[in-house]
Amino acid sequence: MQTLYDSDSFCLTHIVGAWEEEALPSKDGETLRLPRHGFELLDKRVGKEVYLDGPWAELFQQQLQAWQRNAPTQDEVEDTLERYAGLAQIPATVH
Repeated sequence: MQTLYDSDSFCLTHIVGAWEEEALPSKDGETLRLPRHGFELLDKRVGKEVYLDGPWAELFQQQLQAWQRNAPTQDEVEDTLERYAGLAQIPATVH
């Protein structure tokens, strides 16, 4: 787990998940095991979070790669995170 961005409004964490078995047999007949990676986005303004995995994580990874090529301003980062935060439905709780 690595925090990629932390501001007064958002916290973005990259989560490198454990291996998870998929129901796809490999060539040797064993079950394939694929890592599950994703991004957790916490909207601090409303106290909700969203976990992006699968196609959403792939789409977000493309955004990160674009940011690496063209360093964005903080406002650009915040605007992009705000669009993804619109998906947040899970109330954030302290463990």
